[in-house]
Amino acid sequence: MATFILLVLFLGLLINSSFAGTTNYNVLKYGARPNGVTDSTKAFLNAWAEACDSTNSTMIYVPKGRYLVSPMIFKGACKSPSITFRIDGTLWAPQDYTILASSSNWLSFEGVSGVSILGGSLDAKGASLWACKLAKSPNCPSSGATSLSFTNSNNIKIKGLLSLNSQMFHIVFNGCKDVYVQNIKVVADGNSPNTDGIHVQLSTDVAIINSTIKTGDDCISIGPGTKNLWVEGVRCGPGHGISIGSLAKTAEEEGVQNVTVKRTVFTGTTNGFRIKSWARPTTGFVQGVRFIDAIMQNVQNPILIDQHYCPHNLNCPTQVSGLKISDVVYEGILGTSATQVAMKFDCSSKYPCKGIKVSDVKLTHSTRQVVQSFCANAVGKAIGIVQPNSCL
Repeated sequence: MATFILLVLFLGLLINSSFAGTTNYNVLKYGARPNGVTDSTKAFLNAWAEACDSTNSTMIYVPKGRYLVSPMIFKGACKSPSITFRIDGTLWAPQDYTILASSSNWLSFEGVSGVSILGGSLDAKGASLWACKLAKSPNCPSSGATSLSFTNSNNIKIKGLLSLNSQMFHIVFNGCKDVYVQNIKVVADGNSPNTDGIHVQLSTDVAIINSTIKTGDDCISIGPGTKNLWVEGVRCGPGHGISIGSLAKTAEEEGVQNVTVKRTVFTGTTNGFRIKSWARPTTGFVQGVRFIDAIMQNVQNPILIDQHYCPHNLNCPTQVSGLKISDVVYEGILGTSATQVAMKFDCSSKYPCKGIKVSDVKLTHSTRQVVQSFCANAVGKAIGIVQPNSCL
């Protein structure tokens, strides 16, 4: 084993020791060890500090192996115009889940610009915390850690990353601009609580492309203040689908606008395309949404607007949703529903949904039962072939 580690150290130091125009920082040089046992947290933070302080474009290289790391914060205001994490190994969470659960995030980037993450795996070992929560143990932490978080950051790229078994959300973008996510894979058990794959809020110009998400909550969740989001080529399932919301959590809330979701596949999910809001007043809104070209495979709620959202029916608000929903298009959606109501628009009685358009939709029941649509306070039109028959 010792010989293998020495070999990895030697080869790792050679790989990318020089790259035209880029200054390289190998975490092994700073004391990281690829054995999954030695705490490498300080080594990663020291590599970041030097890369951040460089005036050149920089790359932090993580060779093959498992690197035990505790929660880390990578702060911005760097001199370097761009910092790339090239990861050939796996970042490995501590076995004691309370170490991560005591922090909001495992890997947190705050106020950074020009950061890229290429390849690699993150294994948060969240299963023990999920089991604790599902057992409703009184000693169980009430929350948990997001595996990878970007806050108030811009020009972010993530390609080829694998996120495994996050305690809670896998990847979060909060207050970010110019984000590009491609060819990532998210994996968690279908019963894992609150393990959203990718969450976006208060962010502008975000693209999520050609990725696979298997988790216990929303594959992609879209929160308040999201503008110009493009999602394409995403496969979802298990999970709760792609959701805008939940919204109307607070009275003062920014809107969601200009969202396009194309070429998606949902397999065995609880929802396909969902817009969800609590039944309470809010300044929030949803407008300019396009759901285009999707395949639904045994999905419980393929098309859903729910303005009476209240999971588990606990402490539900009894007011009317103030969320204003308008200009939402569903086009080219095919496949099977696991329930008879394949298309449901349950909108606010005070602010009915407006400009809902459904075209070229063909949804049948997975066991050949008759499917139907449901509308309450929804105004719009159906174009072309629409099955089930539209109630708009």
